[in-house]
Amino acid sequence: MTEYLAIYERNSDGWWAYVPDLPGCTAAGENREEIEHNARSAVAAHVELLRSTGRPVPEPSTHDVSRIAV
Repeated sequence: MTEYLAIYERNSDGWWAYVPDLPGCTAAGENREEIEHNARSAVAAHVELLRSTGRPVPEPSTHDVSRIAV
């Protein structure tokens, strides 16, 4: 199983997610549970589209995530 990093951001309209290793792969949702489900679906659909059109599927990169207090 391949794992990609998804970044979740909360805004006034709900939640938004993007996957840095899959340019153009985004999702939206009203709450955290919905955005996680939608992001999984978006990644699966994005990878399937790449494969079905003969394009390479990027390997996940190594990301290090941290919070910075100021």
